[in-house]
Amino acid sequence: MTDPRKHQVSLRGKSAKEITRDALLERVNQERELRNYTRRANAAVVLIQRVWRRHHEMKLVALRLREEWEIMMNSRAGPLTGKQIAREILRPFLFFINYLSVRRGTIGARDRDCMMNCFQILLEDITSKDVHQNFCSMVTGCIEDRRIWFQQSKKMISICLFILSVFDSSQRVQNAVLTSTAMRLSVLLTDPKGWNCINDDGRKDANAAAKNLVQFIGSKKSGLYNCIRKFIYKLEAPFSSQELVSCQKDDIFLIVASAITLSLRPFHLTNIDMNDGSMTECAVEQYCISLLTIPWFPQRLPSILAPALRHKSVLSPCLRTLLISKEKIFKELSEVDQLELTSKKMPCVGWALANIMYLATWSHTSATDSGKFVEDLDHSAYLHVVIILADKLLASLGNFEQMTRKTEETQVDNYTSAVSVFEMDETNCGFSKLSYMDLFKPVYQQWHLKKLLDFVKEGFVCGTDDLSIGNQTYSWNYRLLDIAYYYSCMLRLFSALNPVLKSLPVLNMLSFTPGFLFSLWEELEKSLFRGRKQIANSTSLCASRVSGDKNEGVSGTRQKGLNKDAGNKWINVLQKFTGKSPAEDDYVDSVTSQSNLKQIEEPPSDEWDIEPLRRGPEGISKDIYHVLLLFCSSYSHLLLVLDDIEFYDKQVPFKLEQQRKIASVLNTFAYNSVSLGISSEYRALLDSAVRCLHLLYERDCRHQFCHPSLWLSPGKSNRMTIAVAARTHEVFSAADGATSSSMGSVITTMPHIFPFEERVRMFREFISMDKVSRRLAGEGTGPGSRSIEIVIRRDRIFEDGMQQLNSLGSKLKSAIHVSFVSESGLPEAGLDYGGLSKEFLTDISKAAFSPEYGLFSQTSTSDRLLIPNPTARFLDNGIQMVEFLGRIVGKALYEGILLDFYFSHVFVQKLLGRYSYVDELFTLDPELHRNLMYVKHYDGDVKDLCLDFTVTEESLGKRHIIELKPGGKDICVTNENRLQYVYAMADYKLNQQILPFSNAFYRGLTDLISPSWLKLFNSSEFNQLLSGGDHDIDVDDLRKNTQYTGGYSDGSRTVKLFWEVFAGLEPSERCMLLKFVTSCSRAPLLGFKHLHPAFTIHKVVCDVPLWASFGGHDVDRLPSASTCYNTLKLPTYKRASTLKAKLLYAINSNAGFELS
Repeated sequence: MTDPRKHQVSLRGKSAKEITRDALLERVNQERELRNYTRRANAAVVLIQRVWRRHHEMKLVALRLREEWEIMMNSRAGPLTGKQIAREILRPFLFFINYLSVRRGTIGARDRDCMMNCFQILLEDITSKDVHQNFCSMVTGCIEDRRIWFQQSKKMISICLFILSVFDSSQRVQNAVLTSTAMRLSVLLTDPKGWNCINDDGRKDANAAAKNLVQFIGSKKSGLYNCIRKFIYKLEAPFSSQELVSCQKDDIFLIVASAITLSLRPFHLTNIDMNDGSMTECAVEQYCISLLTIPWFPQRLPSILAPALRHKSVLSPCLRTLLISKEKIFKELSEVDQLELTSKKMPCVGWALANIMYLATWSHTSATDSGKFVEDLDHSAYLHVVIILADKLLASLGNFEQMTRKTEETQVDNYTSAVSVFEMDETNCGFSKLSYMDLFKPVYQQWHLKKLLDFVKEGFVCGTDDLSIGNQTYSWNYRLLDIAYYYSCMLRLFSALNPVLKSLPVLNMLSFTPGFLFSLWEELEKSLFRGRKQIANSTSLCASRVSGDKNEGVSGTRQKGLNKDAGNKWINVLQKFTGKSPAEDDYVDSVTSQSNLKQIEEPPSDEWDIEPLRRGPEGISKDIYHVLLLFCSSYSHLLLVLDDIEFYDKQVPFKLEQQRKIASVLNTFAYNSVSLGISSEYRALLDSAVRCLHLLYERDCRHQFCHPSLWLSPGKSNRMTIAVAARTHEVFSAADGATSSSMGSVITTMPHIFPFEERVRMFREFISMDKVSRRLAGEGTGPGSRSIEIVIRRDRIFEDGMQQLNSLGSKLKSAIHVSFVSESGLPEAGLDYGGLSKEFLTDISKAAFSPEYGLFSQTSTSDRLLIPNPTARFLDNGIQMVEFLGRIVGKALYEGILLDFYFSHVFVQKLLGRYSYVDELFTLDPELHRNLMYVKHYDGDVKDLCLDFTVTEESLGKRHIIELKPGGKDICVTNENRLQYVYAMADYKLNQQILPFSNAFYRGLTDLISPSWLKLFNSSEFNQLLSGGDHDIDVDDLRKNTQYTGGYSDGSRTVKLFWEVFAGLEPSERCMLLKFVTSCSRAPLLGFKHLHPAFTIHKVVCDVPLWASFGGHDVDRLPSASTCYNTLKLPTYKRASTLKAKLLYAINSNAGFELS
């Protein structure tokens, strides 16, 4: 083995402890590092001593110079020449003040007195007319005199700026006097007009010297704008709120005015070549970075200074510099954010945006929509700057939201939303009433948009004031696309930063600005339909094929009793949306009834295929992106207040042909965006487009104006199979709104792409999948230990059902085995294989939904639809009973059992999670709807109608007055607030009044039916899903899916007679026969193949002579039915006439078992 001592070395011979080579090298390195460290430490100590010694010596020199300077000033006998002032006063003064005050960052009492004495001497000297006794006369002397004057003036201004930066108004009055004197001196040094000693011959030299000094203060080296920023940050806003003694107010005002004057000096340089104006450009950049980013910058200043900040010579260079040097400025702003602000405050770019918007506009606080742009404003530069800053701010907000999400994942308790964080900044500057978003007030005032649109119409181009830098000229023009970009940014900003109203103020203004929506749509048409024939031609041809009287439209059914001239004033306003005069719209086609619209011929298969939208947002330009976003947001807002009379009869703001085109664009865009998948940057546009699309689709569902093929067209060629669609829908519904490029999100977002029949199959597939999953989980649905056994008394069917089933919740999905007890108290014979449970569900719903029971009432329309009874809340357990009814309806839907009643459109909208609007009131209370439309279109003074914001209800013999808004009984309805009254009344009747009942019913319904399943359908489709299909019966389909028992077959004589008679019945009689057999008058939506149990004809043998077939006595027995098994018990009639007579008698007797 190797000797371990072979690689060891002894440092001290044999007697020392032996160590390895590696340990030795490590020890040597450590000793070397220690020696190096000691050497550096000694050098640092020597340097510190040297610096301290030098500082101590310099301090002693400065103190000695101050002593000598004070003695000299006290013993000064007569006036001094300019050179003596520079040599004997300023030279020592600048040295000891820089060393004793500026470097320390504080001003002592002795230094304050010295500064005051020096400033006063200079002020008296500069204003003196004696050429020899004036310090500024040196600018006309030799080169050395000019150099001395320039260097000492720079240092004096630096000292004055230092005094300004450390000034605090809460300190002693002497500080205000000193600061105001210093600022007066700074202003005077940069203004050659105040140098009284300069004659005409020396004016040129004086101007050149002042220009050089102004160029210095405009440079970053001078620190002018940083000092002013520090000073203004200490001021409260508004300026009038400063708590100062009277003697300080004048000094503070003088300080602020001088500081602003000094900051604007570089903007007003004369006799300078702008092509070499790098110094001026630097000053403008520093002004934008340091001053325009101060929170509440204009409000912190006296209002008399605002015109100076708004002047063309100041605002225009700022706008253009922001456009040209935006990358450089944004980089410096981010550095300022990191230095001054935490992540919990508004970024500097946000305050720059708000301050520029405030300075560029004049808004009158006394008027709600009155204001103007500042005179000679470069509107194009203003528009582009706001867009750039808004985009940058939105990006900052997005980054902040991502940061807070990460924080939320790690520290849930410390999470704070972006909105609440930025709200904290609103009161940082002493504001109690004004918020950050109030600075954006011009954005949602109509004059602002109209002025911008006027400049577009005039073809405004920034030409005469183009900015030239070097050999490059910068100019900007703007179009409607830029205005759309501007307001789309504002919509997103208001949504993010206005926590209460969101973007509502902007949307109100955009929606009701005459001609704006129409202009946006024209821009979209030019881009999206470029190079192809207009769809309007084909749609107008389709509309011309509609038969029927044009006067039989919406107005024919809704405006009976209305004053014919009542709506003229309102319609004249709405007609302005189209940008046309009323004379151009003398002829307006009236919308036809829904039944007539069905006669529109289907357009060609590619009629609604819009090529630029095939790739979703990826296929459109950035400009069109913002136009589409703005159009969708504004138009969806307007659709909320447009009633059907205006939409269909008056056709404002768009004709029906244009409405179809708009629907097609939105439908195609939304489908391709969702199916192909989009990035988060396009989410706002997609959400807005889908919202507008849903509003148009729901209006079309109420009163059709589009051919059904329009809604189906985008997915016509690539729809997935029903089973796959159902499974993907379930996946994305469970993902809680997660975005994806899968087709499944199309079904959740816009299910109308699939035909109604396919969606019904999806619904049944969902239920099949749910039953399979429950069976796999051990919750079997067939007869057995897990089925629900209940005993029901026929005379107390609802009470017994609620007592035994209401607490089960989702367990009600299991099979129900019903045992009936007759009214005499005896158990009824029979085993439940599905028929008795079906009978139970149909009978309990028939009893509970009866108006006599008090839970539901019928609407006053001719359809007599069901709606929750408002008085049900006074019943014992009324809400719980409504919730139980929701479970009963859910059970019927789950088992595919049809119930023979329809719910009101308004009630179903609540079950589907949708809001109801004023036009839907017609389906609930036509009289109230007519009265509200009368108020909305009333041409006189609404005060004459003596209305207030209340509604009176009667229940249990008592009257209840309900206020539609706080203090509503004291608020009179006027012409100004009548729209609020109309929509508040409609909101109460359609949404608030039935909300407790709809919520309760929804809770019960969703125990069995998933909410995502329900959202596949609109309200009318939901009723069809519940109660079946068309009002007529498909005879062939029924015969094909009929079973025969008791000896009958399809070839039996009586069976043949039955189908012959059945085919000859009226549609209503066929429906009555179906109800007689199945308890429901409607056919299953997917055909009789899906009727469970199947429709059955059972033979009832009757002994009759053979000659009965030839005119003898036929069977007297009536047909009967077993509705629980969908079975018709048909005697063996021999003649068709007898069968028809007996059948009609039976179905009109409204009885079943007892007839047999």
